Amino acid sequence: TVPNSSYRRPISVLVIAHTDDAQILLLRRRQPFDFWQSITGSLKENESHADAATRELHEETGFTDEGMLSYSNVSRQFVIDPRWRGRFPPGVVENVEFEWRYRLPAAKNIKLNKEEHSEFQWLYVDEAIETVWSWTNRDALEQLKVELS
Repeated sequence: TVPNSSYRRPISVLVIAHTDDAQILLLRRRQPFDFWQSITGSLKENESHADAATRELHEETGFTDEGMLSYSNVSRQFVIDPRWRGRFPPGVVENVEFEWRYRLPAAKNIKLNKEEHSEFQWLYVDEAIETVWSWTNRDALEQLKVELS
């Protein structure tokens, strides 16, 4: 069978944009409900997670080479929230997320993608940990906090 190209792959990236002084960029997601998150996105067909991290960073912020993008060597598997399951092939209930980081010298304005997000903010890491919705995002921020301190 040929995969339905309208379905998402159950493989994604999480990109934590952060500054040298531990400020974290958060985006307010519009659909399927209102919540705060770091940069995220599913891999396209035949796309590597490195390419997806670069693409999502640019699509959601406009950033290209203002900072340094690096893979954290961490991936997490999680159960897909039922509100998103229809975006994946029938029977797919888990996703693998690759954690990337984008380090900037200081907080910068972004070019917000208004189709996905309604606003952005830079928060210091402790407040960002309390604000994000997903446990994978919290785990990534908690690990980054240890490394930056």
